Amino acid sequence: MVAIKPIRSEEDLNRALARIDEIFDAEAGAPESEELDILVDLVEHYESKHYPIGYPSPIDAIRFRMDQAGLTQRDLIPFLGRWCRAGR
Repeated sequence: MVAIKPIRSEEDLNRALARIDEIFDAEAGAPESEELDILVDLVEHYESKHYPIGYPSPIDAIRFRMDQAGLTQRDLIPFLGRWCRAGR
Protein backbone atom coordinates (compact mmCIF):
# COMPACT_ATOMS: atom_id res chain seq x y z
CA MET A 1 0.00 0.00 0.00
CA VAL A 2 1.36 3.37 -1.04
CA ALA A 3 1.35 6.23 1.46
CA ILE A 4 -1.83 8.21 0.85
CA LYS A 5 -1.55 11.99 0.92
CA PRO A 6 -4.10 14.78 0.50
CA ILE A 7 -4.66 16.02 -3.03
CA ARG A 8 -3.73 19.70 -3.12
CA SER A 9 -2.58 20.27 -6.69
CA GLU A 10 -3.06 19.08 -10.25
CA GLU A 11 0.16 17.11 -9.89
CA ASP A 12 -1.23 15.35 -6.81
CA LEU A 13 -4.46 14.69 -8.70
CA ASN A 14 -2.64 13.17 -11.66
CA ARG A 15 -0.59 10.97 -9.35
CA ALA A 16 -3.73 9.76 -7.57
CA LEU A 17 -5.50 9.05 -10.87
CA ALA A 18 -2.49 7.08 -12.12
CA ARG A 19 -2.47 5.01 -8.93
CA ILE A 20 -6.23 4.43 -9.21
CA ASP A 21 -5.64 3.14 -12.73
CA GLU A 22 -2.96 0.75 -11.42
CA ILE A 23 -5.12 -0.76 -8.66
CA PHE A 24 -8.57 -0.43 -10.22
CA ASP A 25 -9.12 -4.20 -10.42
CA ALA A 26 -8.02 -4.92 -6.85
CA GLU A 27 -9.88 -7.77 -5.18
CA ALA A 28 -12.31 -6.92 -2.39
CA GLY A 29 -10.61 -7.15 0.99
CA ALA A 30 -7.12 -6.63 -0.42
CA PRO A 31 -5.10 -3.69 0.92
CA GLU A 32 -5.23 -2.14 -2.56
CA SER A 33 -9.02 -2.23 -2.41
CA GLU A 34 -9.02 -0.02 0.69
CA GLU A 35 -6.43 2.25 -0.90
CA LEU A 36 -8.64 2.50 -3.99
CA ASP A 37 -11.67 3.53 -1.92
CA ILE A 38 -9.68 6.23 -0.14
CA LEU A 39 -8.11 7.58 -3.33
CA VAL A 40 -11.47 7.73 -5.11
CA ASP A 41 -12.92 9.69 -2.18
CA LEU A 42 -9.97 12.10 -2.24
CA VAL A 43 -10.26 12.62 -6.00
CA GLU A 44 -14.02 13.22 -5.76
CA HIS A 45 -13.47 15.77 -3.00
CA TYR A 46 -10.75 17.60 -4.91
CA GLU A 47 -12.73 17.66 -8.16
CA SER A 48 -15.93 18.83 -6.49
CA LYS A 49 -14.01 21.70 -4.90
CA HIS A 50 -11.96 22.73 -7.97
CA TYR A 51 -14.26 21.70 -10.82
CA PRO A 52 -17.81 22.09 -9.52
CA ILE A 53 -20.58 21.06 -11.86
CA GLY A 54 -23.71 23.07 -11.33
CA TYR A 55 -27.23 21.85 -11.77
CA PRO A 56 -28.82 22.19 -15.20
CA SER A 57 -31.77 24.48 -15.75
CA PRO A 58 -35.10 22.63 -15.60
CA ILE A 59 -35.49 23.00 -19.38
CA ASP A 60 -32.00 21.60 -20.02
CA ALA A 61 -32.74 18.67 -17.70
CA ILE A 62 -35.99 17.90 -19.56
CA ARG A 63 -34.26 18.16 -22.94
CA PHE A 64 -31.48 15.86 -21.77
CA ARG A 65 -33.95 13.25 -20.53
CA MET A 66 -35.97 13.57 -23.75
CA ASP A 67 -32.79 12.95 -25.76
CA GLN A 68 -31.96 9.89 -23.64
CA ALA A 69 -35.44 8.45 -24.22
CA GLY A 70 -35.60 9.44 -27.88
CA LEU A 71 -38.62 11.68 -27.27
CA THR A 72 -39.73 14.73 -29.24
CA GLN A 73 -41.77 17.73 -28.10
CA ARG A 74 -44.79 16.12 -29.71
CA ASP A 75 -44.38 13.14 -27.35
CA LEU A 76 -44.90 15.45 -24.36
CA ILE A 77 -48.22 16.91 -25.53
CA PRO A 78 -50.31 14.34 -23.59
CA PHE A 79 -48.51 15.40 -20.40
CA LEU A 80 -47.93 19.14 -20.88
CA GLY A 81 -50.49 20.17 -23.46
CA ARG A 82 -49.94 22.11 -26.66
CA TRP A 83 -48.51 25.23 -24.99
CA CYS A 84 -45.06 23.60 -25.09
CA ARG A 85 -43.31 24.99 -28.20
CA ALA A 86 -39.68 25.43 -29.17
CA GLY A 87 -38.17 28.74 -28.14
CA ARG A 88 -40.48 29.37 -25.19
